[in-house]
Amino acid sequence: MSFPAEHDAAARDLGARYAAIRRLSEDIARPLSPEDQCVQSMPDASPTKWHLAHTTWFFERMILREREGYDVFDADFDSLFNSYYLGLGDPYPRAQRGMLSRPELARVLAWRRHVDDAMQGALGDPVCRELIELGLHHEQQHQELMLTDILHAFSRNPLLPVYRQAPVAMREAKPLRWHFHPGGQFEIGHQGVGFAFDNESPRHTVTLRPFRIASRLATCGEFAEFIADGGYARPEFWLSDGWALRRSEGWERPLYWQDDDRLFSLAGPRRIDPHEPVMHVSFHEAAAYAAWAGKRLPTEFEWEAAVNIGCEEMFAHAWQWTRSSYDPYPGFKAFAGAAAEYNGKFMVGQLVLRGSSFATPFGHARPSYRNFFTPSARWQFTGIRLAEDA
Repeated sequence: MSFPAEHDAAARDLGARYAAIRRLSEDIARPLSPEDQCVQSMPDASPTKWHLAHTTWFFERMILREREGYDVFDADFDSLFNSYYLGLGDPYPRAQRGMLSRPELARVLAWRRHVDDAMQGALGDPVCRELIELGLHHEQQHQELMLTDILHAFSRNPLLPVYRQAPVAMREAKPLRWHFHPGGQFEIGHQGVGFAFDNESPRHTVTLRPFRIASRLATCGEFAEFIADGGYARPEFWLSDGWALRRSEGWERPLYWQDDDRLFSLAGPRRIDPHEPVMHVSFHEAAAYAAWAGKRLPTEFEWEAAVNIGCEEMFAHAWQWTRSSYDPYPGFKAFAGAAAEYNGKFMVGQLVLRGSSFATPFGHARPSYRNFFTPSARWQFTGIRLAEDA
């Protein structure tokens, strides 16, 4: 089958991005041993090998198996590496992914080669383009998860392994300033140019009251003041569920802080830079810190409105908790077909985070992006931006 010239150019661009994104996943895994890639340190995390397999499953199951003549690599993989698509079968239990010592890593990598070779014939087919775009952005999501999950696994290893050496230069945080937004009617959501997930649409109008928002993220030094002032021992700052969780889990400081001076990172144990953004805090810790500071967390709509008023560190530092529940936008419509289960089924009991982190792949972030996690989540690269009513 042949396509017009414009499709050929689009296919070349798509093919180059496909190759680069698929290669990055394996580059992220390369410093890890096969044993490292089998570890699952908690039910919410997944082994690196599983991430490499699941992102391959997506292309095979969503695209290639719908194309005539495709030779399925291994039919048993369909259940093992399905994440949560109940309409496509019965997924292997999430909490038991660390039990999958087989298939071995070499076979998973061979599966990736098999699928990548078969995808060359789909890249030029305009019928497949939207699903391929979704698959690429899906793989980028898993690239960040690969890093957060291996960090959590290494933090549980008494040898405190180093994933990748990276010098940490101490820096001076810029003075905290407050940017005023007058409020009013504001358009929220994806503007329709380029890729977006279904949860970013439709674009719609919200009414904002005047507010002020912090020019940058809260720092480790500022959060240390909260700790020193008994922030983890003072229930007046905490939401009820957060206080109960803090007590049951024994939280005394952010995840990976070993004490008040050192933390564990992808570069192994290192000194805490008081000027770097604090990370690995749950929504409950972020909300308690905000209450202690006499402020609050911004709504996701305030955050999006603030992108253009001079705030710093909106992207590429840490995901920022908002006070917004992860709900559908008015008129929300899920992706069509099998991908309908991608986002909508999770729209209950979760909080929205905005921005991106240092681990978010290049080109994956945008102002309308809606990340989401349960309020207890701490192992992601999550931070704090404060706001207040004006």
